[in-house]
This record gives sequence, C-alpha cells and structure tokens, in this order.
Amino acid sequence: MDELNELAGAIVASYRSDDRGQFLNRHYLPNRKAIAEIIDLFLALFYPGYFGRQDLTGANIEEHVLELVSTLRDKLAREIELCLCHVAECGQVVAHCEEEARRLAKRLLATVPTLRETLISDVAAAFEGDPAATSVHEIILAYPGLLAVTIFRVAHELHKMSVPLLPRIMTEWAHARTGADIHPGASIGSSFFIDHATGVVIGETSHIGDRVKLYQGVTLGALSHPRDEQGRVIRNTKRHPTVEDDVTIYANATVLGGATVVGRGGLIGGSVFLTKSVPPDSRVALKQPELFVRTKGAPEKASEPPLEPNPPNSD
Repeated sequence: MDELNELAGAIVASYRSDDRGQFLNRHYLPNRKAIAEIIDLFLALFYPGYFGRQDLTGANIEEHVLELVSTLRDKLAREIELCLCHVAECGQVVAHCEEEARRLAKRLLATVPTLRETLISDVAAAFEGDPAATSVHEIILAYPGLLAVTIFRVAHELHKMSVPLLPRIMTEWAHARTGADIHPGASIGSSFFIDHATGVVIGETSHIGDRVKLYQGVTLGALSHPRDEQGRVIRNTKRHPTVEDDVTIYANATVLGGATVVGRGGLIGGSVFLTKSVPPDSRVALKQPELFVRTKGAPEKASEPPLEPNPPNSD
C-alpha cells in the first residue's frame, strides 16, 4: 500500500508541476458520449429508416421526427451551453450561456431541411461517381466518405455560429471512424464525393466548389504557417487551397497553399504535389515512371536498377 501511495503522490506532483493536460478546479466541459448521441440523432433525422428506428411508415414519420427534433434540441442546447461556459470559465467573455445555447440549438435545427437537400446531392454524387456502388442504400449504410461529409456539414454550421469545441469534437469523431479528416471551418459545395475516404485531409480554410470528387489520401493543406515577430503562429489567414467546381483529384495528391487555386473542371493526377495555381480545365500529372521487369532466372542488364538496393549479407 505504501508503494501505491508513493506512486499516487508522484502522479499528483506531476499535475501540480505543470497545469497543462488536466482539468481540475473547473466545472464546464462538453461530454463526448453525449455528442456521439447527438450525431446518432442527426443521422436518424437525415436518413430516416437507415439509422435509428426501422419500423417507420408514412403514418408514423411525423410523430417520429417531432420526437427526434425535441430530443436533439435539448441535447444540443446542453452541449452548446457546456462549450460556451467552458470558454467563459477559461477567460472569454460569454453572456447568458444557457439562453444563447438554446438560441443556437434552434438555429442549427432550422438548417436541417437545407442540409438534407445538400446531403442527398452528396449521396447522388457518390452513386454516379462510383461504378462499384450497387445502390443508394449501400452508400448511405456503408460509405465512410458520406458519413464524414454528413458530420462535417452539421459541424460546419456550428462553426459558422462560432460555437467552440463542439464542431471539432464532431469532425474528429468522424475522422476516427472514417479516416477522413475534414476541418469544420472548410467550405464545401454540393454534390461532394470522397471515394474510399481513408487518409483524406481537408484543412480549415479550404474552399471547395460544387461537384468535386476526391480520392483516398488527398491532402488540401497549408504550404507554411506564417508567424508574427514573436514567432507565434498567425491564425485566421487563408492557408489552404481553393478547388473550384467540377474538379477531380486522384489518390495521394497533395495540394498546398492559401493562394493555390485548382481551376474549374481541372483534373489532378495521383501522387501529384501541387503548390501553384492551375487554370480551368487543366490536366496535371506526374511523368510516367520507368519500370524494369525481369523474369526469374533472367540475367540482369547493366541498365537495370538493383532489385535489392541493400542486399542482405550472405556470410
């Protein structure tokens, strides 16, 4: 027991020596489990019958939606209030957290019909853009790209309302489950499709037009992080690229920089590293690499690169 007391004392001493990475003597923090429940409710609201209850009919749908909206309003208001009170407790000026939270929750719910219209355009873009898709049902139930975009669209509305913490918690929930990391501050048009989703990164100040398609591993990132005279990162600047309407960016391409614009109708090939703007209807691709193929037992030619740059020691 003495050994455990000593260990506990050492851990507590580490808390006292550095107040970062702890939340003591404070009261307000959003609840990640409750936020996950909010996400589930939004999925049931956007895609009735696919998520949540599966016994829905034309006769009971209105009652079901009324119940969802009522529950969502209360849960949203509570988590928004906690987020507002948190930043107030940390020193920001926030007046009437509870009243403001309820106002913002109602404002977000009022956007649901418009958000759903956009999301259905995303579903249609996925079905039209992926020949492997067998039905719209498959896309809604199984496609990680659609899940990531659905959560992003809700989080983006909260971000526009300047709600702290909650939008980022929501998009990181989606990131953990889909592999697609979309910052809630990004601006994304309708009929958006992320194919495969894994490894896609869309930075905070990215601007994406309508009918854009991204493949796995695409990064829309910052070229550099500008700093002030004290060496601190300057925030609230355009750091990420603009991708105009009808652009396709293939797997593992990287597009960087706030001044970089991919013009309308452009096509960016796989593994391209792009840091400058390209005009509309451009095709950007890497030069085809030269491959060497030698069958087993065939003699090695002098022009061939070694198949094993560092062959194992045979001694």
